[in-house]
Amino acid sequence: NRFLANTTFDGLSGHIKVKGSSIVSSENNFFIWNLQHDPVGNPTWTRLGSWQEGKIIMDYGIWPEQAQRHKNHMQHPTRLHLRVVTLIEHPFVFTRDVDDEGLCPAGQLCLDPLTNDSAVLDNLFETLQGGNDTVPIELKKCCYGYCIDLLEKLAEDMNFDFDLYIVGDGKYGAWKNGHWTGLVGDLLAGTAHMAVTSFSINTARSQVIDFTSPFFSTSLGILVRTRDTAAPIGAFMWPLHWTMWLGIFVALHITAIFLTLYEWKSPFGMTPKGRNRNKVFSFSSALNVCYAILFGRTAAIKPPKCWTGRFLMNLWAIFCLFCLSTYTANLAAVMVGEKIYEELSGIHDPKLHHPSQGFRFGTVRESSAEDYVRQSFPEMHEYMRRYNVPATPDGIAYLKHDPEKLDAFIMDKALLDYEVSIDADCKLLTVGKPFAIEGYGIGLPPNSLLTSNISELISQYKSHGFMDVLHDKWYKVVPCGKRSFAVTETLQMGIKHFSGLFVMLCIGFGLSILTTIGEHIVYRLVLPRIKKKSKMKYWLHTSQRLHRALNSSFIEDKCQPKTKRVEKRSHVGNSQHVVWNTANLGNCHQKKYICIDEGQNEVMIRQHQDIPLPQVRRDTLVSLTTNGKAESLNIARISVMQELTELEKQIEIIKQELQLAMDRKSELEEYQRTNRTAEP
Repeated sequence: NRFLANTTFDGLSGHIKVKGSSIVSSENNFFIWNLQHDPVGNPTWTRLGSWQEGKIIMDYGIWPEQAQRHKNHMQHPTRLHLRVVTLIEHPFVFTRDVDDEGLCPAGQLCLDPLTNDSAVLDNLFETLQGGNDTVPIELKKCCYGYCIDLLEKLAEDMNFDFDLYIVGDGKYGAWKNGHWTGLVGDLLAGTAHMAVTSFSINTARSQVIDFTSPFFSTSLGILVRTRDTAAPIGAFMWPLHWTMWLGIFVALHITAIFLTLYEWKSPFGMTPKGRNRNKVFSFSSALNVCYAILFGRTAAIKPPKCWTGRFLMNLWAIFCLFCLSTYTANLAAVMVGEKIYEELSGIHDPKLHHPSQGFRFGTVRESSAEDYVRQSFPEMHEYMRRYNVPATPDGIAYLKHDPEKLDAFIMDKALLDYEVSIDADCKLLTVGKPFAIEGYGIGLPPNSLLTSNISELISQYKSHGFMDVLHDKWYKVVPCGKRSFAVTETLQMGIKHFSGLFVMLCIGFGLSILTTIGEHIVYRLVLPRIKKKSKMKYWLHTSQRLHRALNSSFIEDKCQPKTKRVEKRSHVGNSQHVVWNTANLGNCHQKKYICIDEGQNEVMIRQHQDIPLPQVRRDTLVSLTTNGKAESLNIARISVMQELTELEKQIEIIKQELQLAMDRKSELEEYQRTNRTAEP
């Protein structure tokens, strides 16, 4: 007893005082309970108030006798009237302006008083409910959304009316400067009887207010913004992997080799042995065919003549068709540029725990997300405090600001997913693994009579599918990326996307100049050396032009293209014998020369089957190929003695041919005379 003497403490029955060693007095504290039927019809005990210091303190409700008298007087059942506080968070709570008459055609009328003063709110709602409505129209809003639909359903099932207002400071609630702010503060102060919004249930809040069972399960997430990078120079090659590009060009050259082999081994090929053709299908011709098919070029080509070559050419065309279709299908998606974003694995990512210089991330002040980071990662919270924002829309705006004010935004994933789905630019993205699993509940004052009833109704709504209906109504919006207007804007490509093609074209101009210089070097230095080797003069299988250059005679080199007129003549018939390898003859076969006199208009055309006619005057000679096109002949710089020697050889050959022609003429004349004599 001496240990309890002169002590005071709070016991189960109230405040207890011990005086002396044997006198104990207590201040009795009684709770007042009432047996009523809940909204679903089950009897339940509800606490109306308490008896303290000789006074009745009502927690909530009215006496049953008063309710009955009120019912008899008003001739309608008594309905509870609650004051509900909310906070704007899409898609749970939206607001829009009222109409010209201050009413809401859709949704619930709510006030935005910008204060949490209970007296001001009482005055506004009394004025609103009175006959003379003098509430400023700028304070009136129409509230609607996921939570408003849930609140209307609860009011219908529990038979109560409500006044709705938006929390004055726009906060969920946190312990700050010795008191609770936001929704929690309004519930504790008695300003509101219920808080309905995306109200996260956490340990700190649960210690001071009551929460119903969660009506929505969520977690915390990280939101970032994707950025379109400028397409690099080689972006036009991105639709196909480099191994595919390599495979295409290797296959092209292998196909060209087989086309050449098939053409030269076939009796019907475009070769010197194939039906006496006047053109040759060489390896360069095969390359020209393969490149033309691959890139859809419409330039003139020499197609193969043999059946095997044509079959292989068609197979190559099918191969190119599939490659080109695949390239075209992937081109639009690749050429818009690569989308980059901050790759974060979750809340434990090193970028968040050890942020580099300039990396900015934050959350909403006095939210459950900030409370979680403050308790779990104090150093991270200390860093991100400078980047925290007042509300979720501010964080989204900072992410989408150009330039960005935030690199990552941490908030409830339910809110972030909705923002991603409605983003018009389709640049928002949630990354990393979800963390801090939590739920949204309806906030009530401590020891509220409605907690158990509302929790039971929420459980019924879940089992009956009502919560799924609400989720589909407010979350199944048009997904980002499927809007037609966004697709057309994305597919617009500027010159920056094809800069690589222009660079490649400029490089091609430079390489063409180098190729021209190389051609002159080969013609002036390399070909004269090859001409000296008789075994190196057959190049028809590689290039017809190279073969002609190596086997051109002296007389062709001296011809100069100075004609005033060029007349095309008929081509060589198939019955004539064509000799392609002229290395041993030392002259040009199947050529037609037009000799034009400077002072005359008459054009003399001379043709010989086996050898060209010599140049007997200073006339201009033009060589015509078998298809009628003029071909300029190069001038060979040799000595006069070599020219005279060559002319003498030509004259001797002409004499022999002339003698043969005269003998043949004599034979034909003799044959004609014999036939005439034999006739009767």
